[in-house]
Amino acid sequence: MNKKVPVLGPTFEEMLHPEKIDPKIRKRAIEMKKKDPMHPVNLFNITWKNENDDYYYFVMPKELTGVKANIIVLYAKEFPSGSHKVGATYSVLAEKTVNGEVDPLKHTLVWPSTGNYGIGGAWVSSRMNYKSIVLLPELMSKERFELIKKYGSEVIATPGCESNVKEIYDKAKELYSKDPEHVRILNQFEEFGNYRFHYYVTGNTMIELVKEKKIGNQRISAVVLGVGSAGTIASGDRVKQEFPEAKVVTVEPLQCPTIALNGYGGHDIQGIGDKHVTWIHNVMNNDAVVLVDDMDSKKMLQVLSDPEGIKFLKEFVPSDAVDFISDKFGISGVANLIGAIKMAKFYDFGSDDNIFIVATDSIERYRSVMEELTKQFGKLDRSEAKSRTERILLYQEPSWIFEGDKFSRERWHNLKYYTWVEQQGKTVEELNAQKSQEYWEKQQEKVKDTNQKILDYRKKHEEILMDIYFSD
Repeated sequence: MNKKVPVLGPTFEEMLHPEKIDPKIRKRAIEMKKKDPMHPVNLFNITWKNENDDYYYFVMPKELTGVKANIIVLYAKEFPSGSHKVGATYSVLAEKTVNGEVDPLKHTLVWPSTGNYGIGGAWVSSRMNYKSIVLLPELMSKERFELIKKYGSEVIATPGCESNVKEIYDKAKELYSKDPEHVRILNQFEEFGNYRFHYYVTGNTMIELVKEKKIGNQRISAVVLGVGSAGTIASGDRVKQEFPEAKVVTVEPLQCPTIALNGYGGHDIQGIGDKHVTWIHNVMNNDAVVLVDDMDSKKMLQVLSDPEGIKFLKEFVPSDAVDFISDKFGISGVANLIGAIKMAKFYDFGSDDNIFIVATDSIERYRSVMEELTKQFGKLDRSEAKSRTERILLYQEPSWIFEGDKFSRERWHNLKYYTWVEQQGKTVEELNAQKSQEYWEKQQEKVKDTNQKILDYRKKHEEILMDIYFSD
């Protein structure tokens, strides 16, 4: 691979509409997706659409949800690296590359993460010619550590679990202080490239999908998403612009209700519940917070993916639907599903209402977690699968829901102060500016500028990049 320039892939517009990619490059990217998933041209496979320009989605069978509303799942297992977080990491690094903020000949990238962002950062860095280090809590699944190393990055384990984010920040500061000339921290919790990917690509995908597929009333009643970095929930900002009646709902672990209750605690919904309000979370545009139990999320994932659970589900859900769903969810995806069921009941949504959730990764990240469940509770059988399905999904109660009135939103916003002003050096003036939607609209407008800069960069380095895209 040529080491003189960073490798760039698609624009935001091309990630949303991959049919707009140069046909030769698109054909090559589709070919290499299976032939060589580590090839740089796979950057052009960062999209919610497959090779036939259809969406990676399904509607949950209502036999499994117990609600009238349509729960639409965008699933991310087909993205490079197996998670949509690769879109966020690519967008962050692409923006910094075209803006001249990072140089692969000079800088080492540090990706503070609780899992999928770090995996995505490892994958993207190596494909784009950068050296990188991923910071990850030591109690995350072993699959996460293995993938980061496989994708070509160094990984440093920090103390704690999913909610121990301060420890990650502290390690990032330590690395930077030792070598400020060469270390660059790409923090998902504050980088607006993360926000813009989901605002523009994920949000518009939801809008276009529900209209194109003519689901329900072809509108969106709610977006229900777990918050880790608060990247994915930026899609709700775009959805609300198209459908002002839409509810944007934050999912948090019951064991770590930071936004809902100023709470804290350890939990195991890997990917969400990071014990602080992130800088890029537009909480003033959120309508509610719903709490979901981490053990329920893991137990139901086991039912959806275990042979005994699958066998039980086929007793009352179409067999092909069960098989299709069985490998599409990870723990946070199931948490989103539980949250969506709660909100459908809370808002009394009907059969024309559409709720969007995202399955951020898949069961492949959690086989070891499922093994631990079996050790803890015994082998799953029909009786247990039935009990879990009824209690966790079909008869789930609309409990632990906190709606966002004026004062609730201000409390959610004010929590940012302690992390970002006191610890991370942000100014009170910018924090106050985030109360206005104009602040967020200015961030959204930068998508167009970045699109053009990426196109200009690719044109300037066209010969080198084409050699890389079509190299063996």
